[in-house]
Amino acid sequence: MKQNIRNWAAAAGATGLMCAAMASASAATYTTILTGAKEAPPNTTEGIGAASVKFDTTTHVLEINAAFAGLFSDSTAAHIHCCTSTPGDGTAGVATETPTFGGFPVGVQTGAYHNVYNTSLAASWSSAFLSANGGTTAGAEAALLAALNAGSAYLNIHTTAYPNGEIRGFLAPATPVPEPAGIAMLGLGLPAVLLVARRRKPRAT
Repeated sequence: MKQNIRNWAAAAGATGLMCAAMASASAATYTTILTGAKEAPPNTTEGIGAASVKFDTTTHVLEINAAFAGLFSDSTAAHIHCCTSTPGDGTAGVATETPTFGGFPVGVQTGAYHNVYNTSLAASWSSAFLSANGGTTAGAEAALLAALNAGSAYLNIHTTAYPNGEIRGFLAPATPVPEPAGIAMLGLGLPAVLLVARRRKPRAT
């Protein structure tokens, strides 16, 4: 029970950070709701998450906030992938730090994450993404920014049961009025989602 309380508190903290990011609604703020239905191929996990990304190519700051709950299996990694050929669809290679976001909670089914990257450093990017964009951090920054604005970059969370990704969502510019699912996630917070997840039927073994 104490661990669940800590999980709820962590998720609530991340949700608060996402609300603050959305409040600014700057052109460089991007948000998404992560679900299994948005994966490729889709899956039936009851896991859910939310993420907010703020990107400033002038100051070379990439700020990532995320929270998730109710995953089917333990987390193993999380990334931003870029860039799909069709906005909101398809798959792409990892753009950000590998093998996972630094400090991302692994081995858990509920968690929260916050980190700030200096995108002028090569270590903030995957080597493949750097190579595909001129071999420079400036090229990587320009490519990711264009993809974020076009809706062709996504954030996903990988797990033991779904090594290619259990939940994901395509990042899109923040708007003053988020989608209904976003309102629920950002307004009520992931602790409420976790409560629902705890009440689901036991999985068949």
